Amino acid sequence: MPEPTEDTTFRHEDWYAEELVDRHFVDCEFFGVDLTEAVTRGATFTGCTFGTVRFNASRHVDSAFTRCVFRRCNFFEAEFTGCKLVGSTFDQCDLRPLTVEGGDWSFVALPGADLRGVRLTGVRMREVDLTGANLTGATVTGVDLSAAQLHRAKLGGADLRGSDLTALDPTTVERTGALIDAEQAVLIAQALGFRLG
Repeated sequence: MPEPTEDTTFRHEDWYAEELVDRHFVDCEFFGVDLTEAVTRGATFTGCTFGTVRFNASRHVDSAFTRCVFRRCNFFEAEFTGCKLVGSTFDQCDLRPLTVEGGDWSFVALPGADLRGVRLTGVRMREVDLTGANLTGATVTGVDLSAAQLHRAKLGGADLRGSDLTALDPTTVERTGALIDAEQAVLIAQALGFRLG
């Protein structure tokens, strides 16, 4: 395991198409760094801050961004596969179109995020904050949303099949045309006070 890079600030560096494999960054700051088409594999970023960083078309595999803060970053066509983002915060980021497959995004803060049309599949998002987030037309399948904050979320036309919706209060979200499976329909009916005969 290489030595971690700690308490370092990177400003306006060009890391276009860089491959960051098994790199470890702790309490580092990245401002205006270009990570367009970059690839991280087995990399870890712990307690790092990213400001106006371009993650466009970047690929992240089995990497970790834990307790990180992303401000005004661009994730156009970024892909996260099997990544851990536990406890990270996204603030005024451009997150479309984004693809997340597997991994753990529990306790992530995405309040008010524009997530229209994103793909989230098989990812743990326990206690995620999606208050007021716009997931219109998004694919959110097989996602663990237990204890998630979904108040005022827009779920119109979203595919929610196979996801844990136990935290969903159907009266507080926009849901027209959202796709659910039979098991979820039973849960939602019960949440609305219906008894099934």
